[in-house]
Amino acid sequence: MRRCLVGGALRRYRDNAGYTLEDAARVLECDRSKISRIETGQRGIRPKELRELLAEYGVPDREQAALVAIASRGGQRGWWHPYADVLPGAYLDYVIMESAASEIMTYEAQVIPDLLRTDDYARAIAAVEPGYATDQQIQDVVAAKAMRRQAVLDPRSSGQRLSVILGEGALRQAVGGADVMAGQISHLVRLIDDFPGLIVQVLPFSAGAHAAAGSASLAILRFPDAPSLGVVYLEALSGGVYLESQEDVARYIRAFALLRAAALSAADSMRLLSGLSV
Repeated sequence: MRRCLVGGALRRYRDNAGYTLEDAARVLECDRSKISRIETGQRGIRPKELRELLAEYGVPDREQAALVAIASRGGQRGWWHPYADVLPGAYLDYVIMESAASEIMTYEAQVIPDLLRTDDYARAIAAVEPGYATDQQIQDVVAAKAMRRQAVLDPRSSGQRLSVILGEGALRQAVGGADVMAGQISHLVRLIDDFPGLIVQVLPFSAGAHAAAGSASLAILRFPDAPSLGVVYLEALSGGVYLESQEDVARYIRAFALLRAAALSAADSMRLLSGLSV
């Protein structure tokens, strides 16, 4: 997916600059088919080559940096590397892109999002997922998702914005039992207090039909200084589906704005959560 996102952006930049495939091939001193495969996501591109093409197309430096970050984060230095064998490929691609994002918008109808879960809640979810057959796999995936939470919610991080809309059903579904849910709700309240970049809104049952009624889970990633870049992730048991066209991303951003309008305000949501945690 990261190859598709970078390749699609390169194709748009090339078209906007008025370059042909042959022109781009001359920049990298390669054949036309290599450029075509890069743009269609069939192969990756080295950071040096990516920077050369982006500079040739006149892409601003900060936007170049965003694309290079997306393309370069699959190496062994990421926290996710030790867990690559227990995380589905589509999910792994998502967390790598998430680490480069400046804004994360997520909606969950029935469960607490990964980034806001306690270990007990995460363990209760992993224990019933069909993809994990052994206790060790469950332990590894819980550890991986704990590392992901630490990476995104680190107060020393560069200021990612995280906007979360929770369906009321996520607060009522008794995952792991009453004690696990009580700990999870209390954890949510603490997170909201501790992280100024985190906004949580609850979509109550009383909201009725809404803009995401056909989706139980969605996430939108936006990237720093690159307004034309974005990706939508629709989670599924098989690992998830990605949408990266500008039209699809714009459609889901509009849907998320409508969800925000239908949900309780952040202050009212906090009062609801605080009442449930008592």
